[in-house]
Formats: sequence, structure tokens, C-alpha cells
Amino acid sequence: MINQNYLKLPGSYLFATIGRKVKEYSEANPDKSIVRLGIGDVSLPLAPAVVKAMHEAADLMGREVKGYPDYEGYDFLRETIVEHDYRTRGTDISSDEIFVNDGAKCDSADLGDIFSLDCKVAVCDPVYPVYVDSNALVGRAGDYLTETGRWSNLIYMPCYASNNFVPEFPTENPDLIYLCFPNNPTGAAVTKAQLQEWVDYANKIGAVIIFDAAYEAYISEEDVPHTIYECEGAKTCAIEMRSFSKNAGFTGTRLGFTVIPKELVRDGVSLHTLWTKHQETKMNGVSYIVQAAGAAVYTLEGKAETNAQVAFYMKNAQIIRNSLADMGYTVSGGVNSPYVWLKTPGSMTSWEFFDYLLENANVVGTPGSGFGSCGEGYFRLTGFGSRENTEEALRRIRAL
Repeated sequence: MINQNYLKLPGSYLFATIGRKVKEYSEANPDKSIVRLGIGDVSLPLAPAVVKAMHEAADLMGREVKGYPDYEGYDFLRETIVEHDYRTRGTDISSDEIFVNDGAKCDSADLGDIFSLDCKVAVCDPVYPVYVDSNALVGRAGDYLTETGRWSNLIYMPCYASNNFVPEFPTENPDLIYLCFPNNPTGAAVTKAQLQEWVDYANKIGAVIIFDAAYEAYISEEDVPHTIYECEGAKTCAIEMRSFSKNAGFTGTRLGFTVIPKELVRDGVSLHTLWTKHQETKMNGVSYIVQAAGAAVYTLEGKAETNAQVAFYMKNAQIIRNSLADMGYTVSGGVNSPYVWLKTPGSMTSWEFFDYLLENANVVGTPGSGFGSCGEGYFRLTGFGSRENTEEALRRIRAL
């Protein structure tokens, strides 16, 4: 017997669907030059300090053996992460509460393994699809309802323009709450006071927040927290995920980490202990070369070079946001996030606008409905493209 839950997914992964549609169009129109501002992949090469560290690590492995890495990550990287990402922000996360991984997506999907299948899950709508699909694959989401585009057992927290794409507390108490700020796909951010309310709420009802902070490097406003642990009481209710893909261009290198404080206890059991068991069972660690590269991100040279890359992508987002607004589009995002969220023109659906841009401007974005029913009528463009492609895409859109 197979896992029947896999058959419940209404289609393939959003970005795989986009890839197939673009491939089919390209094959039918080989003379067309396509500009891709859809998937959140980077366009700049790795920073020189990172590349240098990788070379040095590879040379070292030619002189001495580096076998299986520690399941939780090498101490040198975990201590570096704590020093630069947490102590500098006044939080007391310890290095043994850091779990290094091969990118945040895996832990986004796997964290549900340490919780009961009976847990009620709350997600924003629109939402990063992995949160929903991973719960669907294990059966926690229930059944997919075609008429609503939602899952029967999930608690949805709608994010509308009227609430600045920030969710309100659900009417039904959840056990697990997925939050992502700065947000993918809308680009919305929350203030420290707003996030503190979620921490207080989770502690009050005994819920666990799974907090995706993959885009924290793009925060530009002072009152937006870089980590949920800036909020009082977060260590007893929150798990945080981070990624090197967005802050340092590691999309093809694969590195991230998850933070699980030892104070986080449910059913009398430490979630830190459970996740340790999970990693020791299902994870063989991340290569020494990649972890050495990750540590180089925190050096003086690494910080300067990766900060310049972040600034480059944010300039792209600013160009997209300002240009679209000048054309009359309703836009948000692009301030604390590299994503710009726009209202589709007229009565176009998200996928109709996707097809329209692909066929008439040869520009690829991401349909908002792919992130949930509340994303219908919206569209996401990313600032991760090259400057040339970003400007060319906007010229083509303006020409329409």
C-alpha cells in the first residue's frame, strides 16, 4: 500500500508547474527571450570571501580526513551563528540550540514529524506552499476541497490588503502556527509589538510557532524584529528557521539552520530532544566545505560582500515597486523583502495574468493563487534577477 495522502495533492509543486509551463512555451517559441522574475533564486555569484573559504576547506580535506559531520553541525559554525545573529540582538540562544541543515525548506517540511498527527495547524493565506503540502503529505491537513482551494483540517488565517497582509488570531485555537516575516510571498513585515502579541498568544494557549525568518537580512525598518527571540517569552513557544540562500546566495550551495530552545517543552518533553533524535535518524549532516563557507559569511569581508548583494537585490525590488506603481498597479512589499506583491489588472485571475505576461511580454512571475485562495488576483515578482533583466522586464510590462 502507498501513502494515499500523496494522491490528495491537487497538482505538482507550484514552482515545478511554472517551470513546465515556461519550458513548453520556450519549446514552442524558440525565438523568444524570456525574462524570469518568478522563483526566488539568486543571480549574483557567491561572495569572494565565501569562495575562498570553500577552496581552503577543500584543500584541507586533501590533507586530512573530514568524515561524517556532526548531526547538529560543526561547533565553529554554530558558535559563529549565535555570536552574530543572536547575541548581537540581545538574545541568549546557545550554540547547542542551533541545528545546521542543508537549507530551510527541508526543516520547514520535516518539523511536523515531532508533533502528533492530531495537531491542528494554522497557516497564513497566502502562504509558502511547503508549510501546507508537507502537512498534507502526512495526513494532518485532511482532504483538499476543490471548491474552496483549501484543506479540510487546516486553520486558515487570511491576509488581505485591508490588514496589510498580516494575519489576525484565528477563532479556533491551533496547536502549530506557521508564520513567515518578512513574508513570502507578500513581502509584508510585522513590528516587534505585533510579533510579541503572537508570542503571548501562543504561550497562552500552549501552541508552538514555527517562525520562518529566511528573509531577515532584507529588513530595512527599525521596528521590525530580525528574530522572534527578540520577543519576551519566545523561547517557550517558538522554533525559528533561517537560510543562507537569501542572505548569502547559497541557493545552489544549500545551507541553513533551525533554532529550538531547550525551554520549549510540550507534553512534558523537550522539543529540542525530539528534534535531536530526528536529525540523528534522518540527517547525516552538512558537508565541512559548505559549513566552512557559511562561517565565512560572518567575517568582515563576508559581511561586506553579502550585504552588498542584499542591497543589490533590494534595489531591484525598489525599481520593480516604483515602476509598477508609476504604471498604475497596486503594489506592496519590496521594503523589508525582495518580493513585490501586485494586484492583477482588471478582473484577471492570477494564472490569466501569468499567461498574459508570458505570451505578450515573455516575462515570468508567480501567480498569487499558487500560494492560497487569498492570493487569487495577485502576482509576485522577485528582486533576485539581474539588474538588466529586471529593467528589461519592466520595459516590456510598460509597453503593454
